[in-house]
Amino acid sequence: MSAPSAAPTAAAAPAAPTGPATPGNSVPPGRRMVAIIVLIPLVAALALWAFAWPNARTAPRDLPLGVAGPATAVAQVERQLEQRDGAFEIHRYADEAAAREAIEDRTVYGAMVVTQAGPKLLTASAASPMVAQLLQQAVAQQAAEEGVRVTTTDVVASPASDPRGSAFGSSVLPLALAGTASGALVTLLGLRRGRAVGALAGAAALVGTAAATLADSWLGVLGGHWWAEAGVLSLATLAVGATVAGLASLLGRAGLGLGALLIVFLGNPFAGASSAPQMLPEPVGALGQLLPPGAGASLLRSVSFFDGAGALTPALVLTAWAGLGLTAVLLGDLRGRRTRPTERSTPEPSPAPTAAH
Repeated sequence: MSAPSAAPTAAAAPAAPTGPATPGNSVPPGRRMVAIIVLIPLVAALALWAFAWPNARTAPRDLPLGVAGPATAVAQVERQLEQRDGAFEIHRYADEAAAREAIEDRTVYGAMVVTQAGPKLLTASAASPMVAQLLQQAVAQQAAEEGVRVTTTDVVASPASDPRGSAFGSSVLPLALAGTASGALVTLLGLRRGRAVGALAGAAALVGTAAATLADSWLGVLGGHWWAEAGVLSLATLAVGATVAGLASLLGRAGLGLGALLIVFLGNPFAGASSAPQMLPEPVGALGQLLPPGAGASLLRSVSFFDGAGALTPALVLTAWAGLGLTAVLLGDLRGRRTRPTERSTPEPSPAPTAAH
């Protein structure tokens, strides 16, 4: 009887599995270097255009302005204002009380009132310190030419701690960055469905609470009800975060770049928080009010200084962005689960046993 073979039949060693090629590995290093050299200047040029161009072209464009007083005197004021090439959109009111009410309702930024004692200028620095200063300069120049004295009254004044509105205008970018970061982190950490929605909502609530504490309780640059301000800040942050996460859920990581472009590079400089939407080049001012940063700034101004007047439209804009973004997070996850390849149920063949002699 022959002895069993000492050397079993050698089985071919399986090839080492190779993982899916990452985008960085599939692109040659030379092309990656060229992409960086080209893309970085493009991003810098886009940022410079978005942030510097609106400020360099700041001027009144159909700025709502009221006039009140006797018909003949008001007609003369209207003719003088119309000579400024479409700078103002004139609203006529019967008397000073009606003009004040229009300012408090955020229908107009100010009003010229003709009285027997002389002309009077009504402003609202809380609506826009830049616009209030512009109106004062324009009226003072006109009064100097006519040799009359104009009395100025600030109907809704800015807080004493922020008379120029610098702190208020600076609040837009941090909220935009916080919302963008929350949407990006939810995506990069792989949160899905209820956990993603909960993370976005929880982060937005904490950001709104912290922002209201800093801006109202500490700095004193807001003058409204604390909880209403915190709610507005939370809603604005949620709208941004849900938009970024929703785009990423539908488009992948490319959605993160699109969200950052939409919110940071367009929404923030087009918000008009430090001036007014009507002071920005057209159609930038109108477009900015349809994006979360602009709508958030407008809603916060209404709640903080005007008892909620003019809050409906920006509240609807923020709610729409938040709702659509959260819906996209849920739908994107369902789409990803349906398109995910099913696992193979066929068991792998076991290696054949070595025959013994």
